Order: sequence, then structure tokens, then C-alpha cells
Amino acid sequence: MKPFPHCYSSHVQGGPFGYAEATSGGVPALRAAPPPQFDGPGDAWSPEQFLLAAVASCFLFTLRAVARASKVEFVGLDLDAEGTVDRRAGPTRFVEIVLRAALVVPAGADHARARAVLEKTESACLVSASISTPVRLEADVYEAPAAQAVGQ
Repeated sequence: MKPFPHCYSSHVQGGPFGYAEATSGGVPALRAAPPPQFDGPGDAWSPEQFLLAAVASCFLFTLRAVARASKVEFVGLDLDAEGTVDRRAGPTRFVEIVLRAALVVPAGADHARARAVLEKTESACLVSASISTPVRLEADVYEAPAAQAVGQ
């Protein structure tokens, strides 16, 4: 890891109607639009989906680091992120994000240690720690079939 501070940037371009394009050096551009709930077309990434994807992908990448440091192997992670937007005594905002994680570990793995790694990951995730919205983890740990090797 490079020393801190780290700086990141992105650029969004658009007009009074239609789609926007989000870009950042060296990665593919993403088309963005409001979601259908805000009268958007529903065929492009929305800011709401970007936020949920940021939380979920950060969780996975943090899990990799925490698991490696904890010497806990895992085969895969399936992760759904669901956010609730509401207007409660102020601006419209996300009031909760729920991460539903299914962690697959090798046969014979210690499920309690794997669950502890998931919980540590929840508190260590940079994106979740950077937002004021509560993020709740609902996690299950499953064993991979005996024939499935770690990393395949």
C-alpha cells in the first residue's frame, strides 16, 4: 500500500436533460442517470446504485485484506447491498444500507473465525466508515463442496 494521504478524482459531464457520463483516468466510462424512482430511464447506473456498489465492493476488498491478515481462507463472497432512501425530518437521504453476505469457506474451516473476520471487515471498510448512513451486515458462512479448492 502506498503511504497516506491518498487522493482520488472523478469527472461527470452532462447537460440539462438525459444521461451523464462519469469518468476517471484509466477506467471505462460509466453512463449515469436518475433511477426510475426519480423519473429516470432505469437503464443506466444511478448515483444511488453507485453508492451501494461502492459500499459493497469496498467490503469485498477489505475482506480480502482482513482475511489475509487473520490467516482465514475463503473461496468466495456473494454480497447484496440494499439501501433504503426516505425523507425523515430533513433532506431525502439513505437511512439504512443492509449488506447480505454469503461467505463460502473451504470444507472444515472454522465458521466462528470466518464470522469474526466478516464482523471486523464491517467496521474496517473505508467507504462505510466515510458515510453517515448506518450499514448493517447480515452474514452467513457456508462450506464449499469438498472438491472446490480455494481460489478456483
